[in-house]
Amino acid sequence: MSEPAVPAPLAAPRTDHTDGQWHRLHPATPLLRGGIFMVAVLGFVIANLRERLIDLFLGEENYGGDPIDEIYQRGGTGWALLIIAGVLLVIIVAFYLSWRMHTFRINGEVVEVRSGLIFRSNRKARLDRVQGVNLARPLIPRLFGAARLDIAVAGQDGNVQLSYLGSKLADDLRRDILHLASGLRQARAPVVAADAVAPPNDPALTGDDAAPTLIGPPTAHSTLGNFAAARCNEFVASELDPDAAPPESVVRIPPGRLIGSVVLSGFTVFLLLAGIGLIVSVIAGSSGWVLVAVLPGLIGSVGYYFSRITKQLRFTIAGTADGVRVGFGLLSTSSQTLPPGRIHAIKVSQPILWRRLGWWQISINTAGHAAGASANNPTSTVLLPVGTFADVEKVLELALPGFTTDTHGALVENGMLGGRRVDVGVADFYSNAPPRAVWLRPFSWWRTGWAVSGNVALIRRGVLSRDLILIPLARMQGVSVKQGPIKRRLRLASADLLAVAGPVTASLSVIDVDEALVLFKWMSTCAVSSALADTSHRWSRAEEAPQPAADQYGATE
Repeated sequence: MSEPAVPAPLAAPRTDHTDGQWHRLHPATPLLRGGIFMVAVLGFVIANLRERLIDLFLGEENYGGDPIDEIYQRGGTGWALLIIAGVLLVIIVAFYLSWRMHTFRINGEVVEVRSGLIFRSNRKARLDRVQGVNLARPLIPRLFGAARLDIAVAGQDGNVQLSYLGSKLADDLRRDILHLASGLRQARAPVVAADAVAPPNDPALTGDDAAPTLIGPPTAHSTLGNFAAARCNEFVASELDPDAAPPESVVRIPPGRLIGSVVLSGFTVFLLLAGIGLIVSVIAGSSGWVLVAVLPGLIGSVGYYFSRITKQLRFTIAGTADGVRVGFGLLSTSSQTLPPGRIHAIKVSQPILWRRLGWWQISINTAGHAAGASANNPTSTVLLPVGTFADVEKVLELALPGFTTDTHGALVENGMLGGRRVDVGVADFYSNAPPRAVWLRPFSWWRTGWAVSGNVALIRRGVLSRDLILIPLARMQGVSVKQGPIKRRLRLASADLLAVAGPVTASLSVIDVDEALVLFKWMSTCAVSSALADTSHRWSRAEEAPQPAADQYGATE
């Protein structure tokens, strides 16, 4: 007999946009969604075809001076102004109809968006499949006080985008969506009387939270001042809603470390090699074609470095009741919330250029990213751009609830730094590849191993780039063991822990064949028991955390 469902607690909604009714987006949405680019392209085309247009309307034989003077002298000023007004009217009407036809609604089950003027589209996102909610504020929309809300869901190209909303409304709506996805039931406020009118500068109407209540009719000066003050506060603040996440981040990345991590990258090595090739070609006297091929790339690399650095500045990561909150960006900002249980795989990696400095990076796989075949998928796969060993421990505690460094610190440290060639007297906790694997992996066999602790599987590998892979067993999709003719001769095999697609792949290139069979049985059993105990899809309804599926497993060769 099944137990009765735990009733979801009540939560007061922060907006009135989750009532299941259709609502419209920010009035500047058509302009921000490509209207500025369209107007710029139109102006560029007209400027370049000006001579041909003048020849068409005035005649080449009669045109010999400035086009404006020619129009004025021929008495065509009225017609020219009428044509300009007609073009502007067509653009305004098209923008208005596009805005009118772009609506959304949110209820306790789905987020639905309808759009399109000629070709209609309808997109739905089930809230129980939400993998993350991203609040992006690109530079130009920030000037208008607008933000983009991206709801990432599991499924093929199933993401839903609300672009654009008022900044304050987007913040509040994100919290309401996360509350609904967690299983919270929302208590509706009583219906306001029809004659109750909100003040002219009500934040619910303007989308701004910095406009004070005015006494008397607002003036243009006060309205412009309030708008400018709200935009300045938004550019300075990392979060418009300080109650949505703790103001302090568990990790602080100094600008010098961030710049150093971007400079000490594979792209810099490529640039150095390209520069050396350019110098050699100049000395050899055949620099013409090399300059054409290499120099534009060298100039464009400046923009690459600037983009990478400004995107990762002001990085913050903190734990909230609705999951892990990650924020970053200087000019264009992004704030992503990953609900509990939505991280399917984690990779802690250290490129060889970072080894002397002790820096590490953390990447993740989420179902929302796996579904993002479209270019509009906003989900970031980097949970920590660059950090120290202590930073990695703090982030892992946020990403894997219950996986604390107090009980698993030695396992994580051995996975990141361990794997010595001689393991005598060293507690390694990992089941490592045997010495005969040197024939296939001469440099990395001694760092190739696996372990299981609690509800997490760990894989250690790599020498040039040290990698530690962590897979929550409840999120694992399957396990496979393979053996080719050469590995069969050496009694070796390879194993893969299958998760959703992304930058993290949990694979062991070499492992003892008997250990591979143990791994297959162990992972299969633990994954099933962990999935049955998992309640993270409705995290507010969970009475208690799932119990560990297994004790720590590992063996040293």
